[in-house]
Amino acid sequence: MITGIIKNKIDKIWTDIWAGGITNPLTVIEQLTYLMFIRSLDEKELETEEFENMTGEKMAKIFPQSAIGQSMRWSKFKNNDPRQIYDVISQRVFPAIKNLKYGRLPDFTEQGELIETEDDPNSTNSNNTAFARYMSDAMFLIPTPQILQKIITGLDDLYEHDIADLDMQGDLYEYMLGKLATAGQNGQFRTPKHIRDMMVELIQPTPDDIICDPACGTAGFLVSAAEYIRKNYEDTMTAEQWEHFSGELFTGYDIDRTMLRISAMNLMLHSISNPDVDYKDSVSKQNQISDKFTVCLANPPFKGTIDAESIHDNLKAVTNTKKTELLFLALFLRIMKKGGRCACIVPDGVLFGSSAAHKAIRKELIENHQLRAVISMPSGVFKPYAGVSTAVLVFTKTGAGGTDQIWFYDMKADGFSLDDKRSEISDNDIPDIIQRFHNLETEKNRERTEQSFFVPKQEIVDNGYDLSINKYKKTEYVPVEYPPTSEILDKLDELEKEITKGLNELRGML
Repeated sequence: MITGIIKNKIDKIWTDIWAGGITNPLTVIEQLTYLMFIRSLDEKELETEEFENMTGEKMAKIFPQSAIGQSMRWSKFKNNDPRQIYDVISQRVFPAIKNLKYGRLPDFTEQGELIETEDDPNSTNSNNTAFARYMSDAMFLIPTPQILQKIITGLDDLYEHDIADLDMQGDLYEYMLGKLATAGQNGQFRTPKHIRDMMVELIQPTPDDIICDPACGTAGFLVSAAEYIRKNYEDTMTAEQWEHFSGELFTGYDIDRTMLRISAMNLMLHSISNPDVDYKDSVSKQNQISDKFTVCLANPPFKGTIDAESIHDNLKAVTNTKKTELLFLALFLRIMKKGGRCACIVPDGVLFGSSAAHKAIRKELIENHQLRAVISMPSGVFKPYAGVSTAVLVFTKTGAGGTDQIWFYDMKADGFSLDDKRSEISDNDIPDIIQRFHNLETEKNRERTEQSFFVPKQEIVDNGYDLSINKYKKTEYVPVEYPPTSEILDKLDELEKEITKGLNELRGML
């Protein structure tokens, strides 16, 4: 858990970068991520060397074994003069990580020219597509040696005294991502970690799944899924499953190269060394993928429309629209295998919109697949980014129906205040949602006045496939009993006498 002390240290580093003229939060996170990544490479190298010393077994190294190669290690340069540190990172380390191949950094000649890493014919590591491709246009933007030294000193202090394990590093990264306080141009905004974790708990991914987020942003859903799998299966996973975990288990697409760089590094910092993170407009004709994934987790963009000519025809066949939130629902159904499970966030308008496209996608989910749950979330969940009301849809791709009844839950609290501050509070429906979803047999006799209940499919069909919880929830009105009018008047008389008495006492004191 990130404490106040750690937050203060991160904020101090952030302020130092801000003072250097880098004011875009996304750029700050990107530059910090580069430095965290550079440090993590040295940490992995130290672990490899320790293993070699214990076993005597030779291991592949990340850093070249030359003098220049070793000078690129965090532990070697961090205590140098600020100007030397700046030169090493800007002229050696940063160009090297942009050319990382097969888990190895390239070396340099004495004249400072980069030596290309030879292709490894025995390597199956395709991370050169996920990481190096998006690092190719990355830029090192820390402006001065003095600011760079402050950042390195601050990060080193954090890692050596405050960050004890991978989970803590993940928390630190989440805190930094939390500073992205504005929605993107495409209506993208960061999904809070506790909401992502809830959705992952509902889906319960396994080490054998193939998980996709086709609007991945900073890869938060993939990280949450990875954390869930490690927590529940780490002690029982086979070598094949671990190999699957480090690579093809996780797939993410985005149309923002900065986001792709951050997501690739975010996943690598969480020990997912070879994810399939790719530049792709998921709902366009560019994306031909179908029947591939077993799990989809996503918070697709809500705002705006896209060029009708670029939309894939088989998505328009399901819901003829330019609205991205509807097209992504059709996309999930296309890219998942039969039996694939999806948990996704949608704006409330998807649930009750009256257009032909809105009705078409709801009908598709209910009639041709199994819509399992609609979890209505309060509008403050995405503050301070946006105040939009949203819901989580949970469904399974069947291609043959299966929706007999749909489970609704009216989430009223998520453990945080619903204002811009989002302070932690005791009220939290999330544990109840998870527990009830995995024990739906006990929900059958719940009344419509309670927080969760079932609605039969036919009732939803009769209501034009409306999935708004307010359509089906019954409000219990408790009559308020007031005392007789004469009693109220008697009390007013008593109050008036007390006020008169008090006024007389004040006059007597003058």
